[in-house]
Amino acid sequence: MKNSINNLIIYNGYPLSVVIAVSFHVVVLLSMLYLQVDSKAETLEIVPATIIKSLFIDENPQVVNQRNVERRRLENLEQQKAAREAEARRQQEAAESKRQAEERAKAQAQQQERERQQAALREKAEVERQLAEQKRIDREVEQRRQREVAEARQQQDLENQRQRQLEAERQRDQQARAEAAAAEAARTEFELIQSATGLIQELVQENWSRPPSARNGMQTVLRITMLPTGEVTDVTVIQSSNDPAFDRAAESAVFRAAPFRELQGLPIKLFNENFRSLALTFKPEDLLN
Repeated sequence: MKNSINNLIIYNGYPLSVVIAVSFHVVVLLSMLYLQVDSKAETLEIVPATIIKSLFIDENPQVVNQRNVERRRLENLEQQKAAREAEARRQQEAAESKRQAEERAKAQAQQQERERQQAALREKAEVERQLAEQKRIDREVEQRRQREVAEARQQQDLENQRQRQLEAERQRDQQARAEAAAAEAARTEFELIQSATGLIQELVQENWSRPPSARNGMQTVLRITMLPTGEVTDVTVIQSSNDPAFDRAAESAVFRAAPFRELQGLPIKLFNENFRSLALTFKPEDLLN
């Protein structure tokens, strides 16, 4: 029964109060009929019927709501349709305006291209005329230049001959002076090298401490590495005297004699070639027999 009422409310949309009122009247009517047919035939006391007021709604609210929703949906659809149509018209107008602008721009570009081509033709004709005129002028200038060159060549040949003679004499003189200067420089460099080398040998011998095992005729060859300031960076025995004490004494003498300040005045080229790595033969003259 309850499910039927719920289904009735759900599917037909009637209010609960109406359903209750109708149900109550049906129950009262059935009770009266039952009392009348009772075998005891008791006298029924007529009870005044209870008046129940019910309010009937002419229209289902759910239907009204659905109709309102549908009406609003249709209105929205109409508005959207109108908006789409307006947007389509606007886009169509914009496309038409763009097409017209493109056509105008294309026509203008074509006109400009025609004008450019005509200007290019006129410019080309003018350039050709100027080139022809320039060629004529160039031919005249070249002819005049050739005449001047021929005359100048004759004068130049005479001048060149005189210059060659003077140059030959100057070269002979310069060669003679250069040979003299080279000989003088070589003599000077040789003297500087011999002087510096002798000075180094003298200083090394002055700072040498003779070991007991030293004997006459003993010698050792040292490789001395130096800086332009005369400072010694390394000493190596490249030929031994076969006496380790004699070799060590020679090495110590080099370190004690350093730095060789006299080398600071040498030209750097001369120093690099002869004294940056110097092979010094150490052979003292005061050895015992």
